Amino acid sequence: METTVWTFNLSVPFAEWAAIYDSDDVAKMHAAVGVKSLFRGVSKDDPTKVCAVQQGPVGVAQKIFEDNKEMIRGAGHVIESTVISSYLDA
Repeated sequence: METTVWTFNLSVPFAEWAAIYDSDDVAKMHAAVGVKSLFRGVSKDDPTKVCAVQQGPVGVAQKIFEDNKEMIRGAGHVIESTVISSYLDA
């Protein structure tokens, strides 16, 4: 299993982005490939900065990101600001 930590900026209010991220459609897409959302939150110091943490099979979360960039961008995620950190179970 891999835990992926995403940090990025938003071009929309956090609540608007979160409503899409938490939607049934996104939950079904994640479940279909074995990705579980562990956390998503907004920075206490910068309302445009988000952290999301997901866990799933190695490489799957990043593949979803690569394959769906335009949809993700449409939700208000500033793609160019994305920083990805991945951690493997020991």
